[in-house]
Amino acid sequence: MSNRAAVIGLGNSLRRDDGIGINILESLLNNYRRGRIDYLNFGIASFDIVHRLQNYDVVLLIDGINADLPAGRLKIFALEEASFTEKSAPVSSHELNLKDIFKLTQKLEIKTKIYVAGIQVMDVGFGQEFSAPLKDNAEEITKQIDRFIQERLLK
Repeated sequence: MSNRAAVIGLGNSLRRDDGIGINILESLLNNYRRGRIDYLNFGIASFDIVHRLQNYDVVLLIDGINADLPAGRLKIFALEEASFTEKSAPVSSHELNLKDIFKLTQKLEIKTKIYVAGIQVMDVGFGQEFSAPLKDNAEEITKQIDRFIQERLLK
């Protein structure tokens, strides 16, 4: 590793709110791009992510989550702080969900510091339009994530 940082968007843009991670990543690229940060769109093809994580000191994953929060609420946390139960069902349509990524990074002893910017989803049915709470909050969520990037990834 060489003091590198990445922001990675996850999601399925054909499953309504599940595409929020990709949408926020694109907004960051278009409006808040920071030097020294790689911006990567992993969409639903997330198996390669585990190996790519090793190339960075710190990573921020942006993804839709189901954490019983109000729809459109942002929660940023370190991946190792997440509480996963055996019964927790994946909310995403990815090859790997956050629980799988966490287990694999532990098993492979990946030392990268991983944060998650999780946005509470409301509707992951088929379609491309976000639910009203996500649509209404997307700009503010992007700003909050950019502040986190400045404070934690660029320090």
